[in-house]
Amino acid sequence: MTAERLVVIGGDAAGMSAASQARRLRGPDELEIVAFERGHFTSYSACGIPYWVGGQVGERDELIARSPEEHRARGIDLRTRTEVVELDLRERRVRSRDLDSGAESWTPYDKLVIATGARPVRPELPGIDAAGVHGVQTLDDGQALLDSLRETPGRRAVVVGAGYIGVEMAEALLNRGYEVTVVNRGAEPMSTLDPDMGRLVHKAMTGMGITMVDDAEATEIRTGDDGRVRAVVTRDAEFPADVVVLGIGVRPETTLARAAGLPLGEHGGLLTDLAMRVRGPEAGGVVWAGGDCVEVLDLVSRRERHIALGTHANKHGQVIGSNVGGGYATFPGVVGTAVSKVCELEIARTGLREKDALRAGLQYVTATIESTSRAGYYPGAAPMTVKMLAERRTGRLLGVQIVGREGAAKRVDVAAVALTAGMTVEQMTALDLGYAPPFSPVWDPVLVAARKTVAAVRAQS
Repeated sequence: MTAERLVVIGGDAAGMSAASQARRLRGPDELEIVAFERGHFTSYSACGIPYWVGGQVGERDELIARSPEEHRARGIDLRTRTEVVELDLRERRVRSRDLDSGAESWTPYDKLVIATGARPVRPELPGIDAAGVHGVQTLDDGQALLDSLRETPGRRAVVVGAGYIGVEMAEALLNRGYEVTVVNRGAEPMSTLDPDMGRLVHKAMTGMGITMVDDAEATEIRTGDDGRVRAVVTRDAEFPADVVVLGIGVRPETTLARAAGLPLGEHGGLLTDLAMRVRGPEAGGVVWAGGDCVEVLDLVSRRERHIALGTHANKHGQVIGSNVGGGYATFPGVVGTAVSKVCELEIARTGLREKDALRAGLQYVTATIESTSRAGYYPGAAPMTVKMLAERRTGRLLGVQIVGREGAAKRVDVAAVALTAGMTVEQMTALDLGYAPPFSPVWDPVLVAARKTVAAVRAQS
């Protein structure tokens, strides 16, 4: 009996989780697994890169969960520094290129997993490819940035973009002793929050010594005679820079899938069913996809959306590996939970923003409260702001945003569970949450927000 061949494109969270889970369920005599990774590293935490750059994580290898050698020892033919450059869906084969030698070859497959991840947004600006300008998506990118910081005598850094990566890299560079300017084309940082909550982030970052420049779009990266970056230029100003970090966001890396005619969604990500199998006849029922290259169902708005997070990617991989390996699993969707920090400020969100609710055609009410992470009399109680959205007539929870100090961000998990369960804000007020003065006020801030939102719903009824 000839073993089936599974080909995996992408050696990080989704791809190698899928390969590892399939290997657990089916031995090498039943399933041959070939995985392609264009970088040097596999199964690493891209989310940890800002903390490695900032010095909180001492060594690069601390971010690696499983090395290529460990995957190979488990019976996976993992080929690093090898990029897949073409999908032939009709013949069920992929064309790959060795990035060191340039040699190309075709590899047939019985089943295919596409886990090509996302690529950083890199605007077409004069000087964008200059020395000292860095995107931060892979460990190779992080190493290149650290090398650049060591080689650069200047201490001025400009971060272009104020999303998750932008604010985290601003903190990393601040920790490295740099004078940091953040150039953001939005009205406030963190566009994943409503503007009133983003304003709190702006105020806190300014208080930390970071120069925030909002409503400003970079138009040019100015360089010196040596070809190295010297400044970031906007329509109204110029900001000196010895190093520039791009934190504008990411888009699904679906170049191969698009060329092969596979179905893509509104945001450019691959479309799959609940089993993470790629939709459409072109896939032939034997192509799966997961991680940052796919779009997933938003359980609140019931629309497809693109969310690039390692938590989802690992779950996708487990689902794919189970299905490829002969079992059965599904990925039902997401509610859009994310947390971040910049220095001591914690930032969290789940569910819909106001503009998301409007886009989905939902009528809503909002409530915002100020509270503390512990009982007010207990030492170390830190302030936090909680904003809650609920459907106007039904009171169904639609979203929660939290900005505060220590103990703020992970409270969003309560709201994430409530969203997944389809709870109303009134039902939330009766949740039996843990209480003791070192951990919470008698009324947890999320429950205080729920009570105020209930009042807003009733006022609109």
